[in-house]
Amino acid sequence: MQSGRRTHGLLLVMIASLLWLGCGTIARSVEPDEILADRALETRARAISSGLRCLVCQNQSIDDSNAPLARDLRVLVRERLKAGDSDAAVVGYIVDRYGEFVLLRPRLSRETVLLWGAPFLLLAGALLVLWRSWRPVGGPSGAANPAMPPLTEAERARLEKLLQDRG
Repeated sequence: MQSGRRTHGLLLVMIASLLWLGCGTIARSVEPDEILADRALETRARAISSGLRCLVCQNQSIDDSNAPLARDLRVLVRERLKAGDSDAAVVGYIVDRYGEFVLLRPRLSRETVLLWGAPFLLLAGALLVLWRSWRPVGGPSGAANPAMPPLTEAERARLEKLLQDRG
């Protein structure tokens, strides 16, 4: 009896998981009236629109967004494809109108080199800070720190006594 309940519960969890995963693929925001009859053009349109940022949502592609501007951009992409533009020409047209920000994956250019290089610069800076913090206090040669005065005889005697008491 216990085993049957466990199996039933496991089955319910698996069904719920499959439904949840399936909803993620169904929940696209492309409206039925936007879909092109030509499957090849529709596939190209989906590939292009998945790489374009919704300027309203900013964290979603226009393919995933239900904002009115995203719909307008999806329709524009499909119109340009029906007019015979290449994928690069369609993306170029959108970028010319809205700027590089519309690309979810920005191109490597003079304007975006800092964006692409920032992770490497941060990593190099972090490694430099770690290297400097792990160096010996006296520097690589082990020389005493010039900013710290040497111990007096009384301090040296006290230190010797502390070390003897400890060991």
